[in-house]
Amino acid sequence: MQYDSRRLRVLLAEDNPVNQRLAVCLLEKSGHQVVVASNGREAVELYKISTPELVLMDVQMPEMDGLDAAVAIREYEKVSGRRTTIIALTAHAMKGDMERCLLSGMDGYLSKPVHPNELTAVVERVVASNGSPTEANGITSVITRAK
Repeated sequence: MQYDSRRLRVLLAEDNPVNQRLAVCLLEKSGHQVVVASNGREAVELYKISTPELVLMDVQMPEMDGLDAAVAIREYEKVSGRRTTIIALTAHAMKGDMERCLLSGMDGYLSKPVHPNELTAVVERVVASNGSPTEANGITSVITRAK
């Protein structure tokens, strides 16, 4: 399968306008559809009314942080019967931060500043797995960057 042959519906949860524009630009340039949430609460609500195949979740956001939003999405998925790959986007790169993200139900971790090739690797991995969370779960080894 050619990675760019499949377009994803992406939910980007990011409160920083500059980071929003960068991620949207990179994702749309590859042909993906992007919906933006500016806080965790909005991300959960948008998740419920849309069908994203990938969620890129900032960890530090107002109203509800990304960890709590991921937990809320995973709880909703128990009822909805679907599961979506969630990747943490975070400036936190301290020991234990990745583990906290994974414990909240996220499938992977990408530290900021996000490099375009790493974002592309995340999307390619989800595309290659056909959005299957079982196949995409190995994503942490692809996108984790040592600091």
